[in-house]
Amino acid sequence: MEFLKGIQTRRSIRAFTHQTVTDEDIHIILETAMMAPSAVNCQPWHFIVIRDKDTFGKIMKVHPYATMLSTAQAAVLVCGDKKLQHDEGYWVIDCSAATENLLLAAHALGIGSVWVGVHPRESRKKAMRQLFNLPEHIEPLALVALGYPTETPEQPTDRYKPDRIHFEKW
Repeated sequence: MEFLKGIQTRRSIRAFTHQTVTDEDIHIILETAMMAPSAVNCQPWHFIVIRDKDTFGKIMKVHPYATMLSTAQAAVLVCGDKKLQHDEGYWVIDCSAATENLLLAAHALGIGSVWVGVHPRESRKKAMRQLFNLPEHIEPLALVALGYPTETPEQPTDRYKPDRIHFEKW
């Protein structure tokens, strides 16, 4: 897929087929996620790959917006390591960049995805901590559901908003 077109056509997918997302594709997606920029190249990310349907069910019980896991074939919990971050709070920025790379890589492979927010909701973070036995210094940022899409979402005609662009000052 041509790079700019890939960015422009990626959309959140919330319904998936039964086709398996291969280990090879997961590897490519995570390898691409880890190519994201990070402050002082600290790379404070960790990824938990989830395929277990029982675990999906547990996540759906504690996260009100994770219902797409009922048809997902895989998911990735993106986490930040506070011991590896450049400075306080940088894990959020770095792991967000990695999450965007993950989403774009999935799209380039024809795999649908959706970013399900965990951070900064303390109740969601606590639930993910417990479900995945996260150490104290590991913070859950986002859950990304993965699978082959059952539909092609309509593309917005134009998201470019010139009134949001300012040159030199406000």
